[in-house]
Amino acid sequence: MKKPPGLNAPHARAIMRWMSRAQAWIYRRSGGRIGATFLRGAPVMLLTTVGRKSGLERTTPLLYLRDRDRVVCVASQAGRDDHPLWYLNLQANPAARVQIGQVTEELVAREASDDERRDLWPRLVQMYPDFDSYQSWTERRIPVMILEPATA
Repeated sequence: MKKPPGLNAPHARAIMRWMSRAQAWIYRRSGGRIGATFLRGAPVMLLTTVGRKSGLERTTPLLYLRDRDRVVCVASQAGRDDHPLWYLNLQANPAARVQIGQVTEELVAREASDDERRDLWPRLVQMYPDFDSYQSWTERRIPVMILEPATA
């Protein structure tokens, strides 16, 4: 797949932000019955972080992979050259809330180690093949985030 022209333009970030807000609103209002899957059936969750500058809660719909009691997500931002804001928020404060369907969990985020990423990446690409395209579109190494119970 070829990198879309304008992917890194400021208006592309604004469009992604408004689409995410709309999907999060619908997902919440429907208890996850609407908006719970993306292309090719990839599952969607809502991730709530605390803004590193504002201190306000920010919610983002993301694709995720369940791995036992952990939730795994990818900071791809569709292959943009900059990291998504939710990833930067988690770096500043790893406490997060995840909503999957009607179930909400309080979790703690960390970036996958190289070994964990090596194990998880093929599973993530199997779930959503475009992750490989996104990685090819940017020079940054797209982070894989693991959210797990605080006691883990």
